[in-house]
Amino acid sequence: MDLDDLLRSLNAGHTITGDSPLHEVMHRWSQEALRITAELNNGYREPAIVRRLLAQLTGAPVDESVTVFPPFYSDFGKNITLGKRIFINSGCKFQDQGGIVIGDDCLIGHNTVMATLNHDLSPDRRADMHPGRITVGRNVWIGSNAIILPGVTIGDNAVVGAAAVVTKDVPENAVVVGSPARVVRYVTR
Repeated sequence: MDLDDLLRSLNAGHTITGDSPLHEVMHRWSQEALRITAELNNGYREPAIVRRLLAQLTGAPVDESVTVFPPFYSDFGKNITLGKRIFINSGCKFQDQGGIVIGDDCLIGHNTVMATLNHDLSPDRRADMHPGRITVGRNVWIGSNAIILPGVTIGDNAVVGAAAVVTKDVPENAVVVGSPARVVRYVTR
């Protein structure tokens, strides 16, 4: 088993059992992510160096229009897809095994958590992990300390209020707040 096998399983939404070879592969790549994020977060890095380290983390080019203010944390890295003109503020944590896709022109506030894995509820299967992709549309603003849970899609132009816990999809142009997040209004152009 290798990274490609793991990504195919994760992206298909297959459960990764706690005692499986895929689980072992996931932990092996997590060590690589921890090494890269430690380098990223250990002192000041010029924006070009931050992007270079992000490209190492994700295994894909990062557009020069992307800005990330460290510290930035990821415990996998290889299932993050970043668009253009994205700003990710300091302290964000991306648990991306299930996949995180962020569209163009997004703003991600301080300390945002994006979690793409759930553990099994059954105590005897608790080490099993169920992936769920997070998709953030274009021109989305996510406020500080928001938490985005597995399987959520946030529509284009939406706003997620500070400290919101997003447990279900957010429609385009919606403003959501609270825990769990709920629509309070829609933005207009």
